Amino acid sequence: MENSEISPARKTATKVLFEAFKVLKENGGQLRSKDVINQIRNRIELTDWEKERFEKSGYVRWESILHFYTINATKSGFLRKDKRMWILTEEGEKAMKKGPAEFFELAKEGYKKWRLENPVENKESEDAVISEETEELQTLNLEKAEEQAFEGIKEFIYKKNPYEFQDLVAALLKAMGYYISFVAARGKDGGVDIIAYQDPLGIKTPRVKVQVKHKPNTASPVDDIRKLLGIMNEDVDVGIVVSSGGFTSESVIKSRDSHKHVELINIDRFIELWIEFYPKLTDEDKNQLPLQSIYFLGSHD
Repeated sequence: MENSEISPARKTATKVLFEAFKVLKENGGQLRSKDVINQIRNRIELTDWEKERFEKSGYVRWESILHFYTINATKSGFLRKDKRMWILTEEGEKAMKKGPAEFFELAKEGYKKWRLENPVENKESEDAVISEETEELQTLNLEKAEEQAFEGIKEFIYKKNPYEFQDLVAALLKAMGYYISFVAARGKDGGVDIIAYQDPLGIKTPRVKVQVKHKPNTASPVDDIRKLLGIMNEDVDVGIVVSSGGFTSESVIKSRDSHKHVELINIDRFIELWIEFYPKLTDEDKNQLPLQSIYFLGSHD
């Protein structure tokens, strides 16, 4: 007779995978993998076995199980991964209506279908599964390394004073191809910290007015957005608010609903842009926030 008992690993996978999708749905459909894991840790009861660390890798058991079973979710089309972001798809949201157990089965069946449609040449199916597990463990290693690096960059930025952070923003804009005509000196700035143009003479519109807020523990309130909007000329200016502390929900709504364009850049997006345009920074600007590449073993096509 076939043993119908469900293994502890599968019980854990069913529980944490569904909870991860609930977290994503409650947070607008996308969230960094680290934040998903942190929220799960605070939301569900985990056994001592689930919280144990593997001796060799040092990874927490339930976290590793979650990462491994996201393979099924991604191959089924329920989840997309973009760098450190996990993104809930429309198909995934529909599948969630079935509940944890059936959701797990749907993801499992979706993976099997994907495997049949994408056979691995010259390998047995068991080897293909092992290869997939290795791929996900490599992804886990990469995500953890990237997250640690990201947090280190954040802490470095947080320790800078407001004017140093302002200089970082100006340096980034230059690397992105803008021409900086004004950077506020210490003291009152009249509501604008940086003014940038698309050409050296400032002839092309729109002009970019930038407000920089460096309070890592304080989200920028909606008044910051209103103040910038108040000094913007319609059809001539666009605005950017860069805040190391992020933004309140009211700020996001105000920016989104305004007939004037105000772009909000939080610390995560700032770092991503700094990484993207790092090669185009001058050596002097690179020294303000120096980065170093980390390379991982890849796979042959």
